[in-house]
Amino acid sequence: MSDQQPWSEVMTEEEWKRAIGELCNSKAEEFRLIGYEHVTGEDIWECVQDKYAKTGMPALHRVVNDILSLKSTQFMNWMTLSVLRDDSRDAWPPR
Repeated sequence: MSDQQPWSEVMTEEEWKRAIGELCNSKAEEFRLIGYEHVTGEDIWECVQDKYAKTGMPALHRVVNDILSLKSTQFMNWMTLSVLRDDSRDAWPPR
């Protein structure tokens, strides 16, 4: 089994990171325009990447589609669940 990423034949890792970073920053800017003032490109990437935790990184076109099609409601649901997960980890062990 190869350790290569699905995008490695198309571009270098640095090019991939730059392209995905620009897409995430663009999506964050879109969210800021509709009132979500504190969203960053890093937040967008964490949300999208969370979907790949079990399945691994998909093909480049799938990652691009997932970023560009991300809805603000999906993002806010992910943010809420992230906060709840972090709070529950902090509360363990119970006192």
